[in-house]
Amino acid sequence: MLTNKKESRKLREHYYKCRHKSGLDVYVFPKKLTVSYALFGTKYGSVDNCFRIAGEKDFVTVPNGIAHYLEHRMFTQKDGSDITERFSEYGADSNAYTTFTKTVYLFSCTENLDKSLGALIDFVTEPHFTGELVDKERGIIVEEIKMGEDNPYDRCFYGLLEAMYQNNSVRINIAGTEESVSEITADMLNACYRTFYAPNNMALVVCGDVTPEEVMFTVEQHLPSDFVSVDAERRYLDEPREVYQAQYEAYMPVAKPIFTIGVKDSVIGNAKERMARDAAMQVLCEMLFSRSGKLYNDLFESGKISPELSYGYSIVEQFAFLTIGGEADEPTEVLAYIQEFIREKQKNGLSCLDFERCKRVMLAEYIKDFDSTEEIANNMIDYIFDGGDIFDCYEALEGVTFEDVERLLHTAFDPSYFCLSVIRPDGQQKEK
Repeated sequence: MLTNKKESRKLREHYYKCRHKSGLDVYVFPKKLTVSYALFGTKYGSVDNCFRIAGEKDFVTVPNGIAHYLEHRMFTQKDGSDITERFSEYGADSNAYTTFTKTVYLFSCTENLDKSLGALIDFVTEPHFTGELVDKERGIIVEEIKMGEDNPYDRCFYGLLEAMYQNNSVRINIAGTEESVSEITADMLNACYRTFYAPNNMALVVCGDVTPEEVMFTVEQHLPSDFVSVDAERRYLDEPREVYQAQYEAYMPVAKPIFTIGVKDSVIGNAKERMARDAAMQVLCEMLFSRSGKLYNDLFESGKISPELSYGYSIVEQFAFLTIGGEADEPTEVLAYIQEFIREKQKNGLSCLDFERCKRVMLAEYIKDFDSTEEIANNMIDYIFDGGDIFDCYEALEGVTFEDVERLLHTAFDPSYFCLSVIRPDGQQKEK
């Protein structure tokens, strides 16, 4: 077993990276807090629907939503029991989630960490798919999809992605569609499991009052001998730089129009460059859209928006975009106001004092995350699967310059990159 210690003197934090003989990387972040948190993840999400195993001639395309479907099916054991019952016996809370780029299985506990960790490793490495079980799950998945379609905020978000992207699979709901999940079979799930649930494509992260020796002892006890690495190649469709459509609109039973503005960003191939762009964009967004800023206060005091205005930025290998969301009587006016505000900033420049203040805010928020084992573990898996490191993020934030954010301001907000998604009240459709 090869173990390396990674330290950050500025943060006064450290973790251990252990390489198991199977090729699985195990990360142990010692933290003397009440709650321990562990997750076992694979770099496999909803956008990974076209692939081939090394040595095979042809690529395989699987139905949308299969990564999420696979996550659901993993919880049933060979004896028919649900793995959550085992976690409950140990006093642990277990869960799982699928995103566009990864699938993660996790638990939190205040005791019996070793037993819970053993259970986590067992069920993630011992799949059980049969035609009967897969068919049984189909109805549950379809109901989940329908619930999402009935949620106006989900519909607004996915409507934005459908309009923003022309070819990228990020435009499809993570759970897939009712039609796509009807095509999923046990053989497909097994093929995807063999391809992506492999040690060289996965990571185990444990954060809590524990040592790397204790974690690796449990790993050795529970990791099966046939858990072997597989080399796979993924294929993604080319995506234009500009948005596919400028606007998406739907009508649902809401009291006031819900909107999400999207700004489609460049795809960057280098992990270090992505982290630097992410850091600069975080600072810039804080400067432009925070509740303490001029834009928010002008919009709110003039009655153009409701009090809640959210914003966020996502960047991975396959896509990158900024979102700004809230409620407004006239979302198109809000979009126009924001675009005019950005043009004014591009013309007259940003404030150096604002930059320094917002940069300090982002650094403080980053440091605060180290008070939570959950935040640490989830941030670690994000950086691991994107080719980065949790400590490098602090360096990236510290390294952001005023010139960096001004450059982003002038290059990332072209009108052809903007998109607006709106969910309007049903009554407005009748009036229209």
